[in-house]
Order: sequence, then C-alpha cells, then structure tokens
Amino acid sequence: MTEGNVGFEPKSVSREALASLGEGHIAYVKQIRSEDVPGLFPQAPAIAPGLKLFALHAADGTPIMLTDSREAAIANAWSNELQAVSVH
Repeated sequence: MTEGNVGFEPKSVSREALASLGEGHIAYVKQIRSEDVPGLFPQAPAIAPGLKLFALHAADGTPIMLTDSREAAIANAWSNELQAVSVH
C-alpha cells in the first residue's frame, strides 16, 4: 500500500460509512445486464434481455442513472460534480 491509500475489507464497511466517503462526491460505474434493470431501476421501461448496460450509483449504492455506455455514465457523474470510479 502506498502513502495516501487506505485499505479496508469491504465486508467490514457499513452502508453509512460508504455513503460518507468523499462527502457525497464519489459515485461508481458498474456494468450490469439488462435482466438486472428491474431490480435496480423499477421505473425503467422493459428492456430486451441480454444487453450489456452501465449503471451509475452513489457511494451508498443508490442507483443514479442507466446507460448503454460507460463513457456516458462517467460524463453524467462529472456533470453532477461526482468523481466516478469503476467496480467489477
């Protein structure tokens, strides 16, 4: 680990602690399948199965937006003054 980096075990971090990371300025981009959309975005219209999509989430996991492009998700984060990170 280098100076300035903080390591932690993901299972030991509470949802509330994640929400406070970056004081509301961090979001993450996660690739999802179209079959996962109804659970994350219940208000979204029906989407054909088998599509690769990208979801932008607040640090606490709250879904913010859905798009078919990682670049569009990052651009949306930047336009809302959020620092986007990717998760796998």
